[in-house]
Amino acid sequence: MDYDAILLVSFGGPEKREDVIPFLENVLKGKNVPRERMLQVAEHYYHLGGKSPLNDQNRALIAALHCELEKSGLRLPIYWGNRNWHPLLRETLRVMQRDGVRRALAFVTSAYSSYSSCRQYLEDIARAQALVGEGAPVIDKLRVFYNHPGFIAAAKERAREALAEIPAERREAAHLLYTAHSIPLSMAQNCRYVEQLEEACRLVSQQLGRRGENDQLVYQSRSGPPTQPWLGPDIIDYLHQLANGARIRDVVVVPIGFISDHMEVLYDLDTEARRLCSQLGLHMIRAATVGTHPEFVRMIRDLILERIEENASRKALGRLGPEPDVCKAGCCLPPGGP
Repeated sequence: MDYDAILLVSFGGPEKREDVIPFLENVLKGKNVPRERMLQVAEHYYHLGGKSPLNDQNRALIAALHCELEKSGLRLPIYWGNRNWHPLLRETLRVMQRDGVRRALAFVTSAYSSYSSCRQYLEDIARAQALVGEGAPVIDKLRVFYNHPGFIAAAKERAREALAEIPAERREAAHLLYTAHSIPLSMAQNCRYVEQLEEACRLVSQQLGRRGENDQLVYQSRSGPPTQPWLGPDIIDYLHQLANGARIRDVVVVPIGFISDHMEVLYDLDTEARRLCSQLGLHMIRAATVGTHPEFVRMIRDLILERIEENASRKALGRLGPEPDVCKAGCCLPPGGP
């Protein structure tokens, strides 16, 4: 199929202090999240100057992908649209329409399947297309990539770099904590989010040559009411368990659920989890996310080529195989069903 552009689709984030509250109100619109919780999260952004690091990281990824596509002879313009803050998807699709883009491939900055990380982005794109109206570009989403060799290779390298900061004689005993954003259990039951995360963790540990007994998937950044069950264990609770159990000296935190060092990595891990580790006497190293690692950027190119070239290989590691390009009906439902 012929495509004439690439669209990077992301969550969005404020560029300055004055953007923080309007941005968070966009994020939480229609959700049962107390305003006190929103104001607490706002303080996280203020703590880092009111600017999300996600925007500059997306710009860096676009620049790296542009160079990678050029090397492969793919001269496709790359656009960028967000769910929650400027450039909003509807704004970007209007620009694409004016530029004459008819059909584009969308790379969504999430490796996994769930309502909030996959289906909701498709709904956001459809809503933006409806607002643009006649002549809005057709957008086809690239598949999720949690088990793509390029993603696993980049995540493994980031974890290896972090492990290398631990003295060699203590490295094997270090605990590897893979983290991902928690979601409500009612959402998790309608998707393969947990299964995909567990597979990605297994593949990275396998490539690191670890036996796995000290490796654990934990969750972070839950935002719902306390009465709503969410995926666990939470990283903070798990760190307490580690400190109360056998003598543990070193913890390496690998944010496998995220592709860039955005606010929930910098605050929830680098600030809150690190502070707790210091209090508990744990030596914590946080691995970088895949970011613009060359293997990861090449992976995006591969996903694009899959959709452009006939009979292109669909790369995937492990036992689950490559995910389909188009999800089945009823996949990744919101909490509580359709």
